[in-house]
Amino acid sequence: MHKNKTLVTFLAATLGGLGVHRFYLCGWRDKWAWLHLCCIPITLAAISLGWGHQLFFQSSALWLSILCGLLEALVLGLIPDEQWDRRYNPGSSRVSASTWPLALLLVLTLGFGATALIGVIARSFDLFFTGGAFG
Repeated sequence: MHKNKTLVTFLAATLGGLGVHRFYLCGWRDKWAWLHLCCIPITLAAISLGWGHQLFFQSSALWLSILCGLLEALVLGLIPDEQWDRRYNPGSSRVSASTWPLALLLVLTLGFGATALIGVIARSFDLFFTGGAFG
């Protein structure tokens, strides 16, 4: 089965916190995909058990998984087409040819990812140094 680089990048950018892109690429035996998926029950357990005082800290496993998914979207989307085909499409007769939708998706992912990372850092500093005085 030929694996589409644009689709993988889209899945990583939108559902990367769930590991959907890893399941698409490597199948059900991928340990990293299951690690992404395990962040949801860990976060729900932390919220229901009341670990910590702030919802931000309780959901930090999910935030980390989402940020890793965004980073993976950039890494996977920037792999050259020839290397992509060698790594993920070794038996396929089709050749990958990235076009402008992938470039647009990478720009949007970089913008959203950078904004999310700055937000996480700002909120962390607010909670660590002021105890959440700003929100």
